[in-house]
Amino acid sequence: MNFLIFSLIANFFFLPPKFFWGFYGHALINKQAVFSLPQEMLVLYKTELRYLADHAVNPDRRRYAVKGEAEKHYIDLDHYPDSVRYRLPKYWATALEQYPEDSLRAHGIGPWSTYLSLISLTKALAARDKAAILRLSADLGHYLGDLNVPLHTTKNYNGQLTGQLGIHGFWESRVPELLAKNYSYWVGKADYVPDPQQALWEAVVRAHAQVDTVLSVEKRLTKTFSDGQKYSYEERNGLTVRVYSRAFTEAYAAAIQGQIERQMRASIKMVADFWYTAWVNAGQPDLNKLPNLEEAKEDSLPPHSKIRMHDN
Repeated sequence: MNFLIFSLIANFFFLPPKFFWGFYGHALINKQAVFSLPQEMLVLYKTELRYLADHAVNPDRRRYAVKGEAEKHYIDLDHYPDSVRYRLPKYWATALEQYPEDSLRAHGIGPWSTYLSLISLTKALAARDKAAILRLSADLGHYLGDLNVPLHTTKNYNGQLTGQLGIHGFWESRVPELLAKNYSYWVGKADYVPDPQQALWEAVVRAHAQVDTVLSVEKRLTKTFSDGQKYSYEERNGLTVRVYSRAFTEAYAAAIQGQIERQMRASIKMVADFWYTAWVNAGQPDLNKLPNLEEAKEDSLPPHSKIRMHDN
C-alpha cells in the first residue's frame, strides 16, 4: 500500500499504534537541522539534504517489520511511580540493575537506544562511511524528533485511555500539516553536547510535562464543538478521509499557545546538536570525497555492558 495512503488511514481513522510527527514533520525537522551545521559538515549534509529528508521516516517504516524497533520510539514515563519517574538511570546498564529488561522494553527504551544511535553515527563518521553516515543521521533525527513529542512519553499515547482516540495523529500530523508553514525554524548554530544522555532525559522530561496540556485542551475544546464542526472530510489520493476540521485545528493550536512549534524547534536544534556532537567526537573527519564503503548493517541494542559508554 502506498505509504502516504497508509499514514492517512492510520491517522484519520484512528488506528492505535504510537504514530509519529508524520512524514512531513520528520522530513522538515531533518531538513532544517542541516542549516545549523558548520561548513565542514555542510559539504556532505547539504548535498544530501534530499536523502536526509526522504529517509527521515525510515524507522517508522521498520517498526512493524523489524523486531525491537517499535520500543525505540518512546518511553512510558507514567508507567513508573512518581517517586522515580524523573530519576530513571541515564545508562542502560544501570537501568538493568534496577528493572527487568523485558519490562523496560515493554514500556519503551527511547532515551537509551537513541544514545546508541549517536554512538553508531560517531563510529560511521570516524570511518568516513558515507552510506552509514547518511542512514544513521536520518535515523537519529527521527528518534530525537520522537522523544520531543509529549505523547511519546505516556501510556495514553493516542488518547485511548481518556476517550480521545486519534489525538496522536492530530497533534503530530494534522496541526503541522495546516499551520507549520507559519512556524519559525531558525534555531541558531549547532552546539556541542557534552553529556548526551543527560540531554536526552531532559528533553523527555520536558516533553512529558506537557502531556496534560495536550490532552486537557483537546477535551475542553471538544465540548464547545459539535461532531460536525470538529471533523470534516477531504479527498486524499482518491480517498475520502475523515480529518479534524480547520476550525478545530486552529482553535486547538491557539489554545496550546505555540506548543507544537516549540517542540518542533526543540527537535530541530537537538538533531543539529547531536549530528555535530557525533562529528566532533569522531575527530572532525573531512567529509569531502568520502570512500564508497559497504553500508553498515542495521544496529540493534547491544549486550548490556556495551551501551554503558562515558558513564561517569
